[in-house]
Amino acid sequence: MKKVITYGTFDLLHWGHIRILERAKAQGDHLTVVLSTDEFNAIKHKHAYHSYEHRKYILESIKYVDKVIPENTWDQKIRDILTENIDVFVMGDDWEGEFDFLEDYCKVLYLPRTENISTTKIKDDLKYV
Repeated sequence: MKKVITYGTFDLLHWGHIRILERAKAQGDHLTVVLSTDEFNAIKHKHAYHSYEHRKYILESIKYVDKVIPENTWDQKIRDILTENIDVFVMGDDWEGEFDFLEDYCKVLYLPRTENISTTKIKDDLKYV
């Protein structure tokens, strides 16, 4: 079985999120999503509208997602790859080059972001509603 992993906050879920999950899953047979916890988001100076538990619940209901685990630190990626027996690490191409160091452990793939949609765009658009 070929296992794939990706990371994110996945707040205000939109079709760009679904597309990256779909394309990540297409890289293998099993997709693990590592979801930023509320505590880790605070460290990153991010605030999610939905709690970790609710974001996890939403992700687990998506047909492309096989497993959701918590992201608590920036430094856990190598451990996650080894623990979960990962073959492919997937991130959006806005992170291009940032995770090349993981190539010692698995294939690293940066997928193009879906244009004209992001959580930031949604938040900005809602300011004008």
